[in-house]
Amino acid sequence: MSYKPVSYHPKKELEKDLQDPNFKQAWDALDDEFAALDALLAARKQAGLTQEQVAAKMGVSQPSLARVEASLGSHRHSPSLEMLRKYAAAVNCKLEIKLVPQRS
Repeated sequence: MSYKPVSYHPKKELEKDLQDPNFKQAWDALDDEFAALDALLAARKQAGLTQEQVAAKMGVSQPSLARVEASLGSHRHSPSLEMLRKYAAAVNCKLEIKLVPQRS
């Protein structure tokens, strides 16, 4: 049996979904959480570390760290500032929080 991947284009699907005003409103409401997750993952990648390595530096288990990364967008758990500080230190970064004016 040969491997035959299924074609999937998430951007194309997303563009279609964003035409629905209710979906777009819900998507936009998650913008800050997606940005936070992107920042965490980018910092971990830049540091060249796995979840397990970051977790060890933070003094937490890998599953706990996975929950932190997964929680941004799931609304099941919001990481504390202390957890975010530990994450930043583990990936050799400084945690910085900014408030920026909303676009009209």
